[in-house]
Amino acid sequence: MKKFLISTVILLGLSMNVYGQRRPPAPPHPSKGQLTSSKSQELARKYNTERKMILNHPLATKKMKQDQLRALNERYANEKRLLRSAR
Repeated sequence: MKKFLISTVILLGLSMNVYGQRRPPAPPHPSKGQLTSSKSQELARKYNTERKMILNHPLATKKMKQDQLRALNERYANEKRLLRSAR
């Protein structure tokens, strides 16, 4: 009886140890729509910060700012087009 009790306690302890070492379930993967929307939000945020930096630059002339904004708008449009084509 004593051996049976000891063996069940050991077996129970080992099984609890193995159960405690199991890995947690993997988090769910975002859908393609969620990925594209998060990328477009990130792209818009990046565009807005760069635009503010260009417009608030103390040393740039008006012509320089216009040229930089034109290049930024063109690059932003290309990246948006790429993102839409990936859908």
